[in-house]
Amino acid sequence: CNTTKRKENVKSHHMTPSNILQEKTVPLNGNSISQIYSGDSSSTTTGSASPVPNSYESLEGGGYSGTSLQSPPAGVPAKQAPPFGYNYPTMHPAYQQSPAPKPDPSPSHGGYNPPGYQPYSQVLTLLSSALGGLSGVSELEAETLRPMNLLQERNILPPKRAPPPEPNLSNDLRKVNCSPDTFRCTLTNIPQTQALLNKARLPLGLLLHPFRDLTQLPVITSNTIVRCRSCRTYINPFVSFLDQRRWKCNLCYRVNDVPDEFMYNPVTRSYGEPHKRPEVQNSTVEFIASSDYMLRPPQPAVYLFLLDVSHNAVESGYLNVFCQSLLDNLEKLPGDTRTHIGFVTFDSTVHFYNLQEGLSQPQMLVVSDIDDVFIPTHDSLLVNLKESKELVKDLLNALPGMFTHTRETQSALGPALQVAYKLMSPTGGRVSVFQTQLPTLGAGLLQSREDPNLRSSTKNVQHLGPATDFYKKLALDCSGQQIGVDLFLLSSQYSDLATLACVSKYSAGGVFYYPSFHHIHNTAQRQKFQKDLQRYLTRKIGFEAVMRIRCTKGLSIHTFHGNFFVRSTDLLSLANVNPDSGFAVQMSIEESLADTSLACFQAALLYTSSKGKRRIRVHTLCLPVVSQLSEVFAGADIQAISCLLANMAIDRSISSSLSDARDALVNAVVDCLTAYRANGSNIQPSGLIAPAALRLFPLYVLALLKQKALRTGTSTRLDERVFSMCELKSQPLQQIMHMVHPDLYRIDNMTELAALHLNDSVIPQPPLLQLTAEKLTREGAFLMDCGSVMYLWVGKCCNEMFICDVLGFPNYASLPSNMTEIPELQTTYSERTRAFISWLLESRTFHPAFHVVKDDASTKTSFFQHLVEDRTESAFSYYEFLLHVQQQMSK
Repeated sequence: CNTTKRKENVKSHHMTPSNILQEKTVPLNGNSISQIYSGDSSSTTTGSASPVPNSYESLEGGGYSGTSLQSPPAGVPAKQAPPFGYNYPTMHPAYQQSPAPKPDPSPSHGGYNPPGYQPYSQVLTLLSSALGGLSGVSELEAETLRPMNLLQERNILPPKRAPPPEPNLSNDLRKVNCSPDTFRCTLTNIPQTQALLNKARLPLGLLLHPFRDLTQLPVITSNTIVRCRSCRTYINPFVSFLDQRRWKCNLCYRVNDVPDEFMYNPVTRSYGEPHKRPEVQNSTVEFIASSDYMLRPPQPAVYLFLLDVSHNAVESGYLNVFCQSLLDNLEKLPGDTRTHIGFVTFDSTVHFYNLQEGLSQPQMLVVSDIDDVFIPTHDSLLVNLKESKELVKDLLNALPGMFTHTRETQSALGPALQVAYKLMSPTGGRVSVFQTQLPTLGAGLLQSREDPNLRSSTKNVQHLGPATDFYKKLALDCSGQQIGVDLFLLSSQYSDLATLACVSKYSAGGVFYYPSFHHIHNTAQRQKFQKDLQRYLTRKIGFEAVMRIRCTKGLSIHTFHGNFFVRSTDLLSLANVNPDSGFAVQMSIEESLADTSLACFQAALLYTSSKGKRRIRVHTLCLPVVSQLSEVFAGADIQAISCLLANMAIDRSISSSLSDARDALVNAVVDCLTAYRANGSNIQPSGLIAPAALRLFPLYVLALLKQKALRTGTSTRLDERVFSMCELKSQPLQQIMHMVHPDLYRIDNMTELAALHLNDSVIPQPPLLQLTAEKLTREGAFLMDCGSVMYLWVGKCCNEMFICDVLGFPNYASLPSNMTEIPELQTTYSERTRAFISWLLESRTFHPAFHVVKDDASTKTSFFQHLVEDRTESAFSYYEFLLHVQQQMSK
């Protein structure tokens, strides 16, 4: 198979970054979530263009020569995604006009028992005619399609986090299919036609975690990487071997020759069994790439740290934490003998550090002309880590004390970033920016845009978009030179994250935010910052990466979500790629899939490892194609659907308005349940009927509406809202779901019943509880896992033995109000509790901030805001929301 460079057969418009920034967004019609924000390349339609003329398309190979993956001609708008929520009235603003819920008089909880709610144990009686109109379904599908009256069935949460739905494939295909932790589709049954998809009123899209840490990854070294000659798909477990010499592509159906080298199996060391090669036995593989996949020699690992040293920064104490963390992890930075490192500090001026080998100590150079910064020779500022390690250590030990008495209050972040770009352009690499305030000097300076009086607006929130395009333009320049920029914002005041985040969004970087950071006064944030830094500095990294997603002929990709830049119709530019980033993709069905029983998706990530190896990681997902609406509903992956809708809603809130985005989310639920009622079931009771597969849909959407990113009526700080948006747009699915709908457990009465026994540890398995104050009791202790933060809520009358054995204090009254960790005590219950929490964090890459919350402490507000089933001053309870959806459906 020919693996040499060839011309990209997908048309692309080559524009300058400034031209891209001036492109107009697609006009909007109706209150629906749609493909909506072409002005924001973190969610980009396939008509996007490359900021640089580098031919990365030629490295990884193009898509089909057909029209479905081609860019539209200049001047022709990109094809629109099918709308959701069309034709439905907007959400009624008068939440309080619903029947007033009566508080439950019980002193043990603060929830509500609204009129019409049935006892917990009551379940809707299964009727024999329940599946009317849904003939020909399997037993498993029958359960997922079981009609449920959500107004009566209160206990819809599974006792454990539900696994993703299993695609209805043969055992052989199921065994080799891609892990749902890596690749998930919103529908595990792909509709044959767009008309059928429209009928279901559900979004079709993919959620991808392409570079996640894997314990077992087949790595293949071969002179020949076998790919389809037509669409360039990598050979995978779902191709067909017509005989020993020919294979049929599972995406475009072209018949290809099997190369001679592929006849030998390196695992079995035998000839003549190409179908047993590791590429055909594993849906996730990594190839060692040849020189055909390089535009230049693989770059070394290069790290530049850009540090705010203004008075505000020094007072916060972050510099001590950073320098100590880097000292502790200097030997663990990913790289080899070619690894380079550099430091730039800034306040109202920019400071360079000469760390060249041979110097007795680091030399500091201060440049006060920030309008035209003079840069000394690159060789003295970006030095080989191995050769200059002692000087680097000397600088890190000295830095915290160098600015102790500074009176500089200004911040020249923009000029410092321009310096970083010039320094890194020859090689590419990673820039890590630490900023503690609003940039106030030079290029990219910003004014405060937050008005605290407008925070509680029930309709719209201003200033969700950037104030200037300076940071986006700079990010595009960085992307073109393979520079990724990560932003750490440690601020107690408004810092305009909506603008600053652009430098990371478009250069495939990440955003970290620590509001009210102080190394003494905010212990939880300091601990989280330390742990995050350790992970950040030592995690795997890929440089100069590109990613392309391919799909079965007839399907097309039209919108991407995440941090990247789109170089051509389906090629994402990722200057840096890390194991903690997630991506989402919206899709549509261009042509009928009636001629095939399977649809496949393949993501190929081409990158340079920190050791200087060019590699290609390939993931392939296979799903069945169906012709019945019932099968589409049965295969709905409600977590994936919710995450994709969250991405779409955030785009909508920026391009249109927050109220439009919220209306569109509600309408997505109304549309789907209306479609199910109209087409799926003959039962028409006076309730809100959903198939079991979609029973959590209204709950997840309500939870989304109460997220900081999308909520109204609360005093949400603008930076915190924008950070929540950044997280929803760039995190993997599992992390997003923990944020949207946290896990709540009672842990003061855990037993060994159904416990896991792993490595001589007993790990209790308490059941998940509904997110309502009704489930709390003053006699208990409850753990809430929100992904990036964990709360341990302790009731006033909690068992003193638990408080003593687990928290190390004699009674409730002696518990401090600012406790941020569980001590390691030599008691059975302490070990059991810590084992359970460790188990929850096992697959987590970043450790959450931890808070012990007393029932009478002011901090309990942050705990209670995650109880999404309860009513708030400006938002529905879950039961009220169900009534609202039912009301909308009846219009």
